Amino acid sequence: MQESKGSQQAYSELSRNYSSATATTVYYVHSIPGTGRLLPSSSRWNSIELDSNHLLPEASNGRLDSLPSRFTKIIDFNLTIRDKNHFKRFCYTCATMIIMIVVALLLVRFLQGQRQQHHGHLMDLKLAINQALLFFDAQKSGPLPENSKIKFRADSGLHDGTTSATQIDLVGGYYDCGNNMKFSFTTAYAVTLLSWSVIEYHEKYDNIQELEHVKDLIRWGSDYLLKIFSPPNASSPAKLYSQVGSPGNDTSGGNTRDNDISCWQRPENMSYERPVSTCDMNASDLAGEIIAGMSAAALVFKEDNEYSTKLVQAAEELFNLTTNLDPSQKPGMYTSNDDCGGRAREFYNSTSFRDELVWGATWLFFISGNSSYLDYAIANFGSAEEEEQSSEQEILNWNNKLAANAILLTRLRYFRDPGYPYEPTLISTTNRSDLLMCSYTSNLKFPKTEGGLVLLKPDYDAPLQYAVTASFLTKLYGDYLALLHVSHVSCAGSLLSLETLRDFSLSQVHYILGINPSKMSYLVGYGDRYPSQVHHRAASIPWDNKSYTCEQGDHWLYKDSSNPNLLQGAMVAGPDKNDNFFDKRADKRFTEPSISANAGLVAALVALLDTPSHFWNANGVNLGIDRTTMLENINTNPT
Repeated sequence: MQESKGSQQAYSELSRNYSSATATTVYYVHSIPGTGRLLPSSSRWNSIELDSNHLLPEASNGRLDSLPSRFTKIIDFNLTIRDKNHFKRFCYTCATMIIMIVVALLLVRFLQGQRQQHHGHLMDLKLAINQALLFFDAQKSGPLPENSKIKFRADSGLHDGTTSATQIDLVGGYYDCGNNMKFSFTTAYAVTLLSWSVIEYHEKYDNIQELEHVKDLIRWGSDYLLKIFSPPNASSPAKLYSQVGSPGNDTSGGNTRDNDISCWQRPENMSYERPVSTCDMNASDLAGEIIAGMSAAALVFKEDNEYSTKLVQAAEELFNLTTNLDPSQKPGMYTSNDDCGGRAREFYNSTSFRDELVWGATWLFFISGNSSYLDYAIANFGSAEEEEQSSEQEILNWNNKLAANAILLTRLRYFRDPGYPYEPTLISTTNRSDLLMCSYTSNLKFPKTEGGLVLLKPDYDAPLQYAVTASFLTKLYGDYLALLHVSHVSCAGSLLSLETLRDFSLSQVHYILGINPSKMSYLVGYGDRYPSQVHHRAASIPWDNKSYTCEQGDHWLYKDSSNPNLLQGAMVAGPDKNDNFFDKRADKRFTEPSISANAGLVAALVALLDTPSHFWNANGVNLGIDRTTMLENINTNPT
């Protein structure tokens, strides 16, 4: 202990002498083995040099610089506190800053938690899918299954097709919207869109236990598509049935007071005659959509070979009849013929027909692998673009399929490129698909409301039906690019990231689910606040074992109160272009749902649904989207 104190005194004395020395003064010290003591030395031999700029011994410049010193080293920074008050203030300041940082971090976490709790239901896309599919159960016509999920619905429309003019079984299918009419055009479109979402994302449906449910809904619709196509026989030419029910605009003079528009009545209580609209094979748009619906459904049910084959055979026969018309017939729109679509004109007036024929041919190619259908689609795509009206461009809805068709053909090019002679058109559809993404995500092509809803048709009502299909196509195309490990889309010299595509897609769905100026979910039953006066006959009349006449039904139409039956999962038409929404049953511009709009919503929701971790492979590829099913019947070699 004494030796140790002596050593410290010697080192302190040496340090004082060193501090008072000039910059050129050099001192030497040496140690006494076993004692850890440093003593002044007059010689540099067996000693350590201390220069005037370093307190500690300096290492030599040899190759052994990294070796630890064999000498014990003591570091004394010689810190002194000259002013205790300043030191205390310094400590208090540091402590206060640390506390403020911790409090700020906790506050941020708390506020984020509050927002997530407040909008938690807005993030639950699984729940939204569960509910949106239920709307189709509520729209079923015909004999309902015993385990029907909708308790305020029962068997209805059991005599559809049997009238004074027709004797055909048209029982089944879906009621189109809030009235009791059945439109073949929108039914086929809804079947196509739902089928497409299942083909691409069936793993996601299965993961949330909705795969069998959505397949049941598709089959309910595809069964009806088989009924509305009557092949030719010895006594009758081929026919399509475009509509069951009447809005009271029959030009033949057969209108009555009671019809599907004038009568506010549950479908279970309908007693008025429901006329059937009949078409020839020159209803090309209707035929093309039915072909697409049958073909897409056949892909969904490919494991049920008998049923899938039945759908494909019907689609192929209808395609051949439609594209090989008698010279006396011309292809056209179904609503241009009074007998075929005159009653539907004010509801679903078609403006072109080539887009549906190309659409049907494309889907028929995917299910059959027959390249003649691809030949037709490629040869007629340009003509379909020329026929496309400006107000319909870049929109996927019941009236226009070109934007979606471009993405389908681009999908073919990306994952199973058929090469020559299809390449020029496929490159064109790829460019169109890229431009479509740029149009949706920028504010240059389509305006948005202050709340963020994209207005693809600003001068039309019911904007949500267009927003959901834009959401679906954007996320789907982004998933295609992700499978290819492509991180962006090129937009006139700038780059559009996949995150931007997803953000746009999600923004539209979030708007619908409640993140909007009205703070209202436009999906009935979802969230804390949603429309209560949905324009819907079955939902607005009490389910009380009473039969109400048309006149009595008017009481429920104009009653200013919530519907007695919750139409779970129905997406209403939506707000106006100023984000204003009026929850009035009698004003269908805001409160009427439809199967075509809900099909787009379901597709967008499942596309945005997070992919479970076990659907990602080691290379970071999202297995939540099915890359191969749509291409299995195509014989070209993958690129």
